[in-house]
Amino acid sequence: MIVSRFLSRILFCLLALALASIPARAEIGEPIEFIRVEGTQRVEDETVLTYMLVREGIKDAADLVDQSVKTLFSSGLFADVTIRREDKGLVVTVVENPIVNRVSFEGNSAITDENLGKEGVLSARQIYTRAKVQDDVERQIELYRRSGRFAVRIEPKVIQLPQNRVDLVFEISEGPTTGISAINFLGNRVFSDDELRGIILTRESRWWRIFSSSDNYDPDRVAYDGELLRQHYLSKGYADFSVVETNAELTRDGESFFVSFVIEEGQKYSFGEARISTSLGTLDIVELEEQITHQAGEQYDQRALDKTVDALTKLVGESGFAFANIRPRPRNNREEATIDIEYVINEGPRVYVERVNVNGNSRTKDDVIRREMRLVEGDAFNKVLLSRSERSVRGLNFFSNVSVTESPGTEEDQTIIDVNVREMPTGELSFGVGYSSAEDFTTQLSVSERNFLGRGQKLRVNIGVSNQVQRYNIGFTEPYFLGRDVSAGFSVFNTQTDYDYQRGLELNETGVGFNLGFPLSEDGRLSLFANFVNDELTNSGVQSTTQPYNLFKQEFGYFYSIDQRDDFVHPTDGWNLTFGQDIAGPGGDVSYLRTRASANFFEELAEGWILHLRGTLGIIHDYKGGSIRYTDRFFRGGRDFRGFERGGVGPRQLSASGTDTSGGIALGANRYMIGTAQVSLPIGLSRESGVRANLFVDFGVLGETDATASVGQRIEDEMAFRATTGLSFAWRSPFGPVRFDFAEPLVKEDYDQTRFFRFTIGTSF
Repeated sequence: MIVSRFLSRILFCLLALALASIPARAEIGEPIEFIRVEGTQRVEDETVLTYMLVREGIKDAADLVDQSVKTLFSSGLFADVTIRREDKGLVVTVVENPIVNRVSFEGNSAITDENLGKEGVLSARQIYTRAKVQDDVERQIELYRRSGRFAVRIEPKVIQLPQNRVDLVFEISEGPTTGISAINFLGNRVFSDDELRGIILTRESRWWRIFSSSDNYDPDRVAYDGELLRQHYLSKGYADFSVVETNAELTRDGESFFVSFVIEEGQKYSFGEARISTSLGTLDIVELEEQITHQAGEQYDQRALDKTVDALTKLVGESGFAFANIRPRPRNNREEATIDIEYVINEGPRVYVERVNVNGNSRTKDDVIRREMRLVEGDAFNKVLLSRSERSVRGLNFFSNVSVTESPGTEEDQTIIDVNVREMPTGELSFGVGYSSAEDFTTQLSVSERNFLGRGQKLRVNIGVSNQVQRYNIGFTEPYFLGRDVSAGFSVFNTQTDYDYQRGLELNETGVGFNLGFPLSEDGRLSLFANFVNDELTNSGVQSTTQPYNLFKQEFGYFYSIDQRDDFVHPTDGWNLTFGQDIAGPGGDVSYLRTRASANFFEELAEGWILHLRGTLGIIHDYKGGSIRYTDRFFRGGRDFRGFERGGVGPRQLSASGTDTSGGIALGANRYMIGTAQVSLPIGLSRESGVRANLFVDFGVLGETDATASVGQRIEDEMAFRATTGLSFAWRSPFGPVRFDFAEPLVKEDYDQTRFFRFTIGTSF
């Protein structure tokens, strides 16, 4: 009994000592006396504490500890985080995420490392996380899919390095390009499948499209094709048209898609009555109604509504209502197949541009596109200026597709503008081959880049070689000199002309030119230029033996243009006009005043039928009373007067005996007026084939040379009317644009030199 009591006391003492040796732990609800951070390497302890919601001195709470763990994880700095209670404080143990030492790509050939890297979030010296890697993989896969490779596989590999660093390697299996086996349309009755395929951008895969990506499947492009179909039908009177569904089915081999558009055409409408209603009492209704571009009975065309809205917006804005809201209200009468339009004009909400986003430009720099925008951040939103901005960006001719859209901003009075573009080749390599009775076989090589280094700069190198003429020209133009809407450029040129076999003249022209251009209005622009040319005549046989062997010419001039076309690249409506003059002298050896002008008019007569009227004129005279040099006169023919040789129409020197069988010598004219009437017409081939035909008539007069006939020679110089007609074919071949001209004179003089066939071929890069 005594022993048992003794043992019980010993056990009690030992238990008391054990309990006394256990440190005190922080209890939930008690103040936290300290927070200790463990495991950090690069991150400062203070940085860890800033992410935590619990602080020293506040009461411990389980929910705050849990939130602190989540906050530390969400920082992306740590791979693991634990928080435990110790004594009356907390111990935070972290495992830091590694630092990326290098990001590399293996197996890629279709897309460069640089472009893949741009899509990624991770780069050297950034913190590595699995979420970021997965995000990069998804972005890269999307980039490949946009280029038509849907079988791509990307596997990230991580190579551990000392000091908690990693190398990240993306192993890529690109797979084949996913093409388009067939494009089908369901529900179309008015337009055939072939006609609709010519409307959209997506193309079926064919062997001749090896230099194009339009036959690669791109879901964004297919979605835009639906909008192109809608615009086409709305312009042809089908106001109820809709794209019901778009399907893309991958073939079993995974190498191509079948694309189908399910559409509802609806019935065809004509315009009914049109009227204007407004709550703005100071506006003149009669003046507003004059801006309506459609009349009752005409085929319904959505573009006519857009033009009317633009015209009304401009007029109302000029009347002092910058924020006016103009909305057309169509009322469909299905029984009579007419649509009445009411244009409602009210004071709209004040909306300002919050942000302008530029998307899709992989090569062209943002500022090249932004400087074409008529709206910038902070401006009052204006639909007319938005439309002009889209036309101006499209007029750069850098992009195969341009779309400018608006979306709501972060505030009710703000809007966001998105400029979506698709890059296209802007370099051109053209090669021309021909035969002329004046120059025998001729070849011309021209290399140009209108978007040099993605800066919008223009660079051109031109080389022309024939039996008698060699031409070399290098030119460069900066369209926004010193950051302003002022173009500046220069050119260096050399022309060597050998007419020894017929004129006793060898001419070598070497010179340099400068140009400066700036806008005078929204659509008008003035350009100034100066040329300094040194002429070396190694033989004098042009007009007299008294001419100097070396001539220096100073040339100064201006050039004014105004452009009202709907599209600067492929116009179907509108007009443009150019007028320029240049004067040679007074410090040089050559003197003249030269005037040139041209005008173009375009109108779409029917679907695929585009009328193009063109007129040009030129006048040159010596203001000092002398005669115009042979090399400064106007020589026409070839591409600017089809059906004649280059220089084959106009004044000529012939044998006085009338026995000259060589065709004589072209003397050049001091005046000319040439016109063209041309209609682009469908020829039964698919628009997808890239072949267009043009039926044309060229006509005009030129003459009044001041040349003097050589001994035993006579000059024929009638300011007579000439005319030719013919057919021109333009083909967008796989190797570049090819053009064939067939022309036959209708009216000509006996001494004119004709040319029935002419062709040129080129390519783009």
